[in-house]
Amino acid sequence: MRRPSTALGTNGTFASIMTLILGIDPGLGTTGWGVIRYQGNRLSHIANGQIRTNAKAPLPSRLLELDTALAAIVTDYRPDAAAIEEIYVNKNPQTTLKLVQARGGLMLSLARAGLSVGEYAPRLIKKAIVGTGAAEKVQIDAMVQRLLPGVQIAGPDAADALAVAITHAHLAAFEKLR
Repeated sequence: MRRPSTALGTNGTFASIMTLILGIDPGLGTTGWGVIRYQGNRLSHIANGQIRTNAKAPLPSRLLELDTALAAIVTDYRPDAAAIEEIYVNKNPQTTLKLVQARGGLMLSLARAGLSVGEYAPRLIKKAIVGTGAAEKVQIDAMVQRLLPGVQIAGPDAADALAVAITHAHLAAFEKLR
């Protein structure tokens, strides 16, 4: 596991820790991902995207697609930590089961890479980003763009993944203060 980078302050002390955080919005059909830099109290965008699997492929092949793509992202960006959205129960039990399997595969990929993984409920992410747990997707997207000026978001799942990463950064910083 790569250690967070440090920056020397003007007096020779360590001024702040720079951390790269990979956020994941899990899905079997589309998984959103986003990498942010968190340093001091500043956030900056590194990259984001969406992993799409072939809907006609068998489940094991789709899970392998997710694993392969996520491993490449981890290799390319070398995050210090990861965060993933928890599952909400869908009205369709089959959809929920597929989502659970995709999320499990993604978490295994992150663990295999040696990353610590934060898990956050959708309502907590919405509250951390927008201020209300009942926020709509458009509100999350707008706030992510405000928190990461100039970001070009690859799609709604990527916006959600960036929100997961931002939530992790804010809550991890809060935990350090306690």
